[in-house]
Amino acid sequence: MSPRPIGYFVHHQGRGHAERCAAIVNALPQDRPVTIFCARDDIFPPLGPGVEIVTISSLFEPPAGPLPQTDWIATPDTMHCAPVGWPTIRQAMATMTRWFHEADPALMISDVSAEVAQLARLCSVPHVKILQHGDRSDPGHMAAYRGAAGLLAPFHADLDNPDRPDWMRALTFHAPGIGVNAALPARDAARRALGIGPGRKLAVVVSGGGGDGWADAAFGVAARAFPDMDWIVIGKIQRDWHATLPANLHLAGWVDNAADHIAAADLIVSSAGNTTCHQVLAAARPWIVVPEWRYFDEQQDKARALGRAGAALHLPYLPASAHAWQAALAEAQRTHDTAIQRRLAGEDAAPATARWLARLCDRIWGQTPSTDSRKGTSHVHDLGPDHCRRARRPSGERHSRVSRASDAAG
Repeated sequence: MSPRPIGYFVHHQGRGHAERCAAIVNALPQDRPVTIFCARDDIFPPLGPGVEIVTISSLFEPPAGPLPQTDWIATPDTMHCAPVGWPTIRQAMATMTRWFHEADPALMISDVSAEVAQLARLCSVPHVKILQHGDRSDPGHMAAYRGAAGLLAPFHADLDNPDRPDWMRALTFHAPGIGVNAALPARDAARRALGIGPGRKLAVVVSGGGGDGWADAAFGVAARAFPDMDWIVIGKIQRDWHATLPANLHLAGWVDNAADHIAAADLIVSSAGNTTCHQVLAAARPWIVVPEWRYFDEQQDKARALGRAGAALHLPYLPASAHAWQAALAEAQRTHDTAIQRRLAGEDAAPATARWLARLCDRIWGQTPSTDSRKGTSHVHDLGPDHCRRARRPSGERHSRVSRASDAAG
């Protein structure tokens, strides 16, 4: 008998959720069926055999056409995004609930939606909720956490919120950096690839992709304050009409070689997105972390955690003058601790996460685990689903097909 399948909801904002999902499902035994539910199927790295992607309608973007005037109906405290009258949400939820009934899954993973986590629980399906930083003490998040079989934190335990209740700590498995490719080229090779002279200092700014990015004026001030240092900004950037940008500042925009930039840097200024943070931790460079706006103050909380742990200089906002930039760089260099950064970056957490999920399934269903001879991972056997897209194996070979929500929901 095949192991019972695992379901996995993936938020489609950015690529971090999809990359984390791929790392986890690719570490599971190859005979464990996995069904991924996501509004996009083009954001995933190569996936192993037995993995299906079912595309569902977005739970967060309004459907086309006129919407009913139902916003006067209050949203209860246990929900975050639950507008009334959206057929796209009904369709997505119907797709998942029908799969719950037909597939009899061992587990559902939510990355991230409190509503999907609670949907699984209401359908009598055990779930794992991905933890994120931020003030998530609201009733909606706490209901999803309280009803979970386990909580997966994609960061080191030293970066966790110190006021988590004991019951949450007991449910939590920490998997620092999971899904983040933190492999970096050698510093000298990276500098040659970017054309940075051997004696030239380089500051790299990484502007996040989950929002609109920073404005460029602050970096014009920084570059003018350090004329002997090159400043390269990668990622989203907004143009300030009043900004005067010096010749040692280059706004590179989106780049395919972010790893080269990070590896080449003498100093890094970044927002506090998950992927960025783990790449910078792996680089172990002097680091100024400045949060961007995110729901539930996610980046504010993570930046504070990095500062508390001694991994970065946390500033609540970008310096607004030359002397403030000079003080910030001096402090970042003075307090830099390579050992702390590398410890918090962790190593490949995917195999350990797969073992944790297997143990969790064993505990939930009370079955004796069997060991996969190829990976040494315990798993439980039962039947899986039969509709799937050929997802890409790490070798590039196609193995499954995509089911569309419009088809799956009927």
